[in-house]
Amino acid sequence: MTRIFRFAPSPNGELHLGHARSALLNQRLASESGGRLLLRIEDIDVGRCTPEFEAAIYRDLEWLGVTWESPARRQSEHFDDYQAALDRLKSLGLVYPSFMSRGEMRDHIAARSDARNPWPRDPDGAPLYPDADRRLSRRERTRRIASHAPHAWRLDMQAASELAGDRLSWQESGEGPGGEAGAVPAKPEIWGDVVIARSDIPASYHLAVTVDDALQGVTDVVRGQDLFYACAVHRLLQHLLDLPAPDYRHHALIVGADGRKLSKSRGDTGIAALRESGHTAEEVRAMALEGLE
Repeated sequence: MTRIFRFAPSPNGELHLGHARSALLNQRLASESGGRLLLRIEDIDVGRCTPEFEAAIYRDLEWLGVTWESPARRQSEHFDDYQAALDRLKSLGLVYPSFMSRGEMRDHIAARSDARNPWPRDPDGAPLYPDADRRLSRRERTRRIASHAPHAWRLDMQAASELAGDRLSWQESGEGPGGEAGAVPAKPEIWGDVVIARSDIPASYHLAVTVDDALQGVTDVVRGQDLFYACAVHRLLQHLLDLPAPDYRHHALIVGADGRKLSKSRGDTGIAALRESGHTAEEVRAMALEGLE
């Protein structure tokens, strides 16, 4: 069986060394296995993604010597695929509309927790979504949607986990933040009722990436350790939607001087800036892959 790898950046900022590490490692593993490398442009967030950043992705990857099969898949061209998956989850009764704004959620949590009884949080540190909207009647949900109330579609994690059972796992050939490797038990409940779609976009990251990997026949997902725990949600969605499960390899992150992972939002030094400052592609490739086996 031909192994299929993918690199899937979002065109909402400049690529940095962390992206270079993932792209180059995917290319190396594809080459070593005689496999294929795909490029996916994850531009589902049409409000933040721009053609300029997309063009910069192609330019930076070509300069680094990364080659991929054309054409690249652009998420914004495949909303129907995500809508079909969302409709399937709706038909199973596993998603519900959520209406709380960030401020309403903050006030709800503040009134029900304190230092001695902290509100539960997900692996990224965000508070789990309250269950108030999950308990709304069908009639009230319909009324609010008909009134054009802003909403997102969330996975009813309790119902979905009960349907899937407790035997979900994924095969990890890298390692997680705690050294996890091999067959890793999936515990999607630690994320609470995650967003699956929004009223204006038929998918969140979790749903889109799961559908894309299946439709593209991806056999090996190679990405940073910051997405290690998200694997549990993806395995759950694969089970619910009858999709195949790839093998996973999560690699160590490149961190900045402050010990935090590199980030577009903080303006960490991008590949274009390194190129313009006089670094060669060979030097940047070495910097990106330093410390990896």
